[in-house]
Amino acid sequence: MENKPKKVEFYLGGFGKAVPLLVAAVMIAWAAFNQSNVNGYVIAFFAALVVGVLLAKDEKAYGQALVYGLSKPMFAVIVLSVVLAAVSGKLISASGAVQTIAAYVVAAGFTGRLFVAATFLITCLLAFATGTSVGTYFVVIPILFPVGVMAGAAPEFMIGAIVSGAAFGDNLGPISDTTIASSATQHADLGMVVKTRMRYSLPAAVGALVLFLIFAKDGGGDALIDGAEAVAKPLSLIMLVVPVVIIAACLMRRHLITALSYGILAGMAVGLIFGIYKVSDLVAFPGGFSVEGLIISSITGTAGTVAMLIAVFSLLGVLECSGLFEDVGALLSRFAKTERSAEATIVLSTGILSMVTGVISVAIVALGDLVNDIGERAGVDRYRRANLLDCTGCVFCFLAPWTVHCVIPAQQAAQFGEGFAIAPASVPFVNFYSICMLVILAVAIVTGYGRKRQGSDVGGTKGET
Repeated sequence: MENKPKKVEFYLGGFGKAVPLLVAAVMIAWAAFNQSNVNGYVIAFFAALVVGVLLAKDEKAYGQALVYGLSKPMFAVIVLSVVLAAVSGKLISASGAVQTIAAYVVAAGFTGRLFVAATFLITCLLAFATGTSVGTYFVVIPILFPVGVMAGAAPEFMIGAIVSGAAFGDNLGPISDTTIASSATQHADLGMVVKTRMRYSLPAAVGALVLFLIFAKDGGGDALIDGAEAVAKPLSLIMLVVPVVIIAACLMRRHLITALSYGILAGMAVGLIFGIYKVSDLVAFPGGFSVEGLIISSITGTAGTVAMLIAVFSLLGVLECSGLFEDVGALLSRFAKTERSAEATIVLSTGILSMVTGVISVAIVALGDLVNDIGERAGVDRYRRANLLDCTGCVFCFLAPWTVHCVIPAQQAAQFGEGFAIAPASVPFVNFYSICMLVILAVAIVTGYGRKRQGSDVGGTKGET
């Protein structure tokens, strides 16, 4: 159980508590401008933590706040998921299954932007069914991403399609943590929340699909993993047991860590039984205090991403203990006078907090009571509030280049080689679902699209039009 430490006070008042966040933003912008990989973001967040020490009035309280951030269950889940997913993904890619699928796809002529669009739809369905965007990355990227690139699609658009599909599932999925959090904090019926959310999510998904079909670029079709030829090896397809087991476990509502573990165990067993791998391929001790093999190389390859997550959650602990989140919410709530301004306040406060925390459900829970109060005073229907909370999170959190929705896909893509690598900062520009949802939110606030119809009744409460 989390025990929140005492409040962290900073010199320079409100500006002082915002300095670490500003340092991170400046460093991130620098890294993004220079097309840095994940390591540039690692430096940015650690720089923010170090600078924060200089302004903290109580260094002990500052240190406790760092540890508090790392004590959050979400930190352990994401870190372990990154490591386990790297192993499961390597079991698939090293077997030759990716090259085999790519060879069949190319032979069928299902290449370029057609494959990008199909990837988006597949990811939408999977994320909607499992209710997890991060878990979807770990299942889809190791297979569809390299296949798509080898089939002629540009790497950034393949990642964009996957992240867009994950955002859709996170946004609309009835078992998604964000859907549950948004409905629970606003005391709204979960089923009706999903029903009313369709008028936002489905148009955004259609818009994203059209954009992928129009703007997705070809990557030349000559990218090859580690320089190998994409030759079909039918036996390697048996390794698809890994994602099948993971998906099945997720659909059975197993924990993500458990699902990934089952996938690894199934992959190792099948790989050894069918002679795709030898024990020495998985792990070997050649002497000289060294360890070799697929497993250890996968784990050590996640070092940069894990380091960044350590810094991000540490900074999150400092910001939370400083009271910055409450300050932002209180400041914005002053502008919530009318129904339209209240809705704009909900979107702005949720957008800012979801970008800062990098976890949508955390932002929704943190602002739940405030949004409830603002909405009730301004007459914003509970279903409208729940939808604004969730849709906003699936815009800003997915478009912030330092969050897991940009960093993890970039890290996963880089494992296939230089020709597949993309910078985290490039992901937001090809996340067409979140971009379309941003437009829909703006239209909804300005025109009243989806706003409650006076006198209507949905489950005993006023509903949306």
